[in-house]
Amino acid sequence: MENHPQNPFEPTQTKVLLSALSETDRVAFYKKTYAHVAGGVLVFILFEYLLLQSETIVNFALSMTEGFKWLLMLGGFMFITNYAEKMTLKSTDKNMQYLAYGLYIFAEAFIFVPLIYIAAYYMDSGPELLNQAAIVTLALFTGLSAVVFVTKKDFSFLRTGLTIGFFIAIGLIIAGTLFGFNLGLWFSVGMCLLAGGSILYQTSNLVNKYTTADYIPAALGLFASLMLLFWYVLSIFMSRD
Repeated sequence: MENHPQNPFEPTQTKVLLSALSETDRVAFYKKTYAHVAGGVLVFILFEYLLLQSETIVNFALSMTEGFKWLLMLGGFMFITNYAEKMTLKSTDKNMQYLAYGLYIFAEAFIFVPLIYIAAYYMDSGPELLNQAAIVTLALFTGLSAVVFVTKKDFSFLRTGLTIGFFIAIGLIIAGTLFGFNLGLWFSVGMCLLAGGSILYQTSNLVNKYTTADYIPAALGLFASLMLLFWYVLSIFMSRD
């Protein structure tokens, strides 16, 4: 999508790489980005709560986990993800960036409906299971992010491996859906490792690649990696219950 034309009566926003800024300005950018990630989590919780209140939506979401419907659901989610990422990166209009971020959060909330519904209402431990998975996810996310900030290492070299890994994962998900076999615990463990690598990569981009105007796409990338990790941590906890 093309960028919106610049309003001639508004001052031009200059994009400056974070590496060219003072430590104080970089910290301010990091705070703004992680505030948007935290805001995304809160909006996700709100969306999830509202979606779970509708029996019609819950039943529809559960029906979409069966056979080919699950592939259609995943395809739609990937399409929205791609659209939101491009919109936040290419558009200079902050309102459009926020709209894309909100759309992505809603898509995440919807695709989580079956998993969270089953965890909350069909597992013995119920809400406790969700709380434990959330705590472990946030601890891992915080620890991996800290590794990047402390070491200041560029993890952009992970991109190729992550791309290959995610394509393999998609292939296994498609095969599992078509041939009716359960991918099992080790697949979830492998996806947690991929999600961890994605967090390192996204945090590294935050430190080394983004400009001062990119806090919304930076937040979206981190939020996406966080939610991927939460999905598979929760899946592991559910497999033990």
